[in-house]
Amino acid sequence: MTDYRVAKGEAQEDQITASIEKFTAQVPSSVYLALALGSMAVSLGFSAAKKPHNALFVGQWAAPFLLIGVYNKLVKIHGSDGTKAN
Repeated sequence: MTDYRVAKGEAQEDQITASIEKFTAQVPSSVYLALALGSMAVSLGFSAAKKPHNALFVGQWAAPFLLIGVYNKLVKIHGSDGTKAN
């Protein structure tokens, strides 16, 4: 069976990605959790106000905020470029 995994040092991130990650690494991970919980709270408010379309729209923001937070945490812990020593 062929191994298709990318080996360490085989691929590098570009400068745009590196600059974005350098900027976002300064944001604490708890901010992304707060944004997710806030979107759920606003969604609940829209539901209570009988605005179901707005409630669904804002409520769906929680998952992307959590995913961005997980990605941010992984970059902080492991880095994004396999060529750099941690």
